[in-house]
Amino acid sequence: MLNMKIFIDSGNTDEIREAHDMGLVDGVTTNPTLASKSGKVFKDLIMEITTIIDGPISAEVVSLTAPEMIAEGEAIAAWHKNIVVKVPLIAEGLKAVKHFTEKGIKTNVTLCFTGSQALLAAKAGATYISPFVGRLDDISTEGMQVIRDIRVIYDNYGYETQILTASARSPMHFLEAARIGSDVITAPFAVIKQLLKHPLTDSGLKQFLADWEKAKK
Repeated sequence: MLNMKIFIDSGNTDEIREAHDMGLVDGVTTNPTLASKSGKVFKDLIMEITTIIDGPISAEVVSLTAPEMIAEGEAIAAWHKNIVVKVPLIAEGLKAVKHFTEKGIKTNVTLCFTGSQALLAAKAGATYISPFVGRLDDISTEGMQVIRDIRVIYDNYGYETQILTASARSPMHFLEAARIGSDVITAPFAVIKQLLKHPLTDSGLKQFLADWEKAKK
């Protein structure tokens, strides 16, 4: 039986470590924006993350042509066995994905917004497909519908590409992803921590502690 994996979308090693200590995190996704916020050299950041998490770590290429992506991605993949090369869903990116797949290098195809795009990524051999549900919500489109579409398409044809629900911004994204059968979901630590919160949990704990103080007397 497969379990839905949780990745943390972060370049902050302190919060990655905290999430790991809670037993929640199976992997890490990063992007150029998150890396820049860390204030660390990109390679140094990725290598530090590998000492915290023993799981897939997505590191993104920033080139725009297939030959450049291939050179950049092969160099990144050589840093550590757990690195997954993150590639944009463009024509040149799919050429690079095909090459990486043939070389046994794992890939995460990012910036996916439709089931049709996800089908192309699977055909190219992507290890993960990352549909950005939050960004679809931002333009008044139901982001989780693309996850439903991809699940049906992949199940119809037996594609092994894993659905990685990305740009998750709320506990409801988590819940719906689990209902649909997303293989992975990635989110910032702040969103992951929101999953713990419920007013009845807080009030119940407060009551238990108050009752315990009475029972000790």
